[in-house]
Amino acid sequence: MKARVYVSLKQTVLDPQGQTIRAALNGLGYAAVQNVRQGKYFEISLSTEKNREQLEQQVTEIAREVLANPVIEEYRVEILD
Repeated sequence: MKARVYVSLKQTVLDPQGQTIRAALNGLGYAAVQNVRQGKYFEISLSTEKNREQLEQQVTEIAREVLANPVIEEYRVEILD
């Protein structure tokens, strides 16, 4: 079983790296790109010793406590079979 965790800056937080990426894309001729928000992606392999609900709770805790800074970032967890 695998889990995917997506971490990104909250919408209220400025994203200078995203702005730089947008500017670079515009400079390369991709004028339709109006905004870019960058983030982090984690893929975690899990043992199947626990049930899906327990695994999801554990990965959510990992995301909240370790992978994301809850002051400026938000996260989303997906559990895959």
